[in-house]
Amino acid sequence: MRAAETSDLNKEGLTMGYTENLIDFIGKSTDCYHAVKTAKDRLDENGFTELFEGDKWDVQNDGKYYVIRNSSSIIAFEMPKKDFGAFMICASHTDSPSFKLKPDFEINADGCIKLSVEGYGGMIMSSWLDRPLSISGRIVTAKDGKVETKLVNIDRDLLVIPSLAIHMSRDINKGYEFNIRRDMCPIASEKNGRIEDIIAENVGVDKEEILGFDLSLYNRMRGTVLGTDGEYFSAPRIDDLQCMYSTLEGFLNSESDDNVTVFAAFDNEEVGSGTKQGAKSSFLRDVLERICNNSETYKRAVAKSFMLSCDNAHAVHPNFADKSDGTNRVYMNGGIVIKYNANQRYTTDAVSEAVVKYVCKNAGVPYQMYANRSDIPGGSTLGNLSNEKVSLNTADIGLAQLAMHSSYETAGSRDTEYMVKMIKEFYKTEIVL
Repeated sequence: MRAAETSDLNKEGLTMGYTENLIDFIGKSTDCYHAVKTAKDRLDENGFTELFEGDKWDVQNDGKYYVIRNSSSIIAFEMPKKDFGAFMICASHTDSPSFKLKPDFEINADGCIKLSVEGYGGMIMSSWLDRPLSISGRIVTAKDGKVETKLVNIDRDLLVIPSLAIHMSRDINKGYEFNIRRDMCPIASEKNGRIEDIIAENVGVDKEEILGFDLSLYNRMRGTVLGTDGEYFSAPRIDDLQCMYSTLEGFLNSESDDNVTVFAAFDNEEVGSGTKQGAKSSFLRDVLERICNNSETYKRAVAKSFMLSCDNAHAVHPNFADKSDGTNRVYMNGGIVIKYNANQRYTTDAVSEAVVKYVCKNAGVPYQMYANRSDIPGGSTLGNLSNEKVSLNTADIGLAQLAMHSSYETAGSRDTEYMVKMIKEFYKTEIVL
């Protein structure tokens, strides 16, 4: 089957090119640092100016700006042509579950060198077996008293984590508890030091110059459109790059006369967001306060503001339909998912739910309601954590997908454009609560 082209329209008139563009975005965003770099490139193409937290800011009406923290979180904002009343914010996250290299990562094994890794986030470990893998992230060097960060992406099939043959594990299909230390070490080389050499060559430094690194494994398989009519696609890191891509595209194609529009993508959501660059940090508050210049303006603006916390949701799995709630069930290609939890692990309440439905209706986009099955606890996401520092009306939304936290996930081809359309409508909506 040929890949969907930008000109391809399905029966609803949606442009299938959004899916191919998303697959390209995911392919470039091999880790949180490259996800931010990919977003930065899009912002640069659209005339945004980079600000730095350590510099004095001169934010002008009608200006377009972005700021990056830790190379792994980014906030962009566009000022209206005149004084503003509120912030309209969409937030997503840049990170995905993976395996990170330990500081001393080479292990001499029987006939080969394997790599010592530890898990980041809650991944489905079996999904990483027998796939072409590689390494990406960042390294840090120091020269003349200056610390410099360089991005790394070994853009070739480099590693594999091989399964144990069934002849040596006869009960594997009856269930198996994976041990990261024993089962998930990738095979890398026959020689010591080759991985360090390849990393150094990738960024053009001597390996002795590398003083620190944050490097992860990533699945090399490219995303693909599938289904009898191209209605699905599969790719690595759909959670949460589908929301990051679609909110960025909605942001870049929106405008507001009276509000500051804000795009935010935070790191470390998969491990609780409790870092200097996470949604639970001061990053969002710091940026919004500096836009306002004084406490009174900031507090008045936040009181009138609204945020969409955008992170994907669990579609009904056709082989495990009983795992979903009896009535609050969501489906791929069913449109925007509004996420609800009685204990406020999702921030949606009656007011913010109504706002999302209103925006969806104006955008001509379908929506659906999600809640976990009452006896199966779900995770939390960005909204309730960011509200600890910036308290404002918030709804948790996302798109429905399968195989969340697998190294290769599946979602609906039509949903990405639904989200882009909804986000564009959200940014121009005047919300009075």
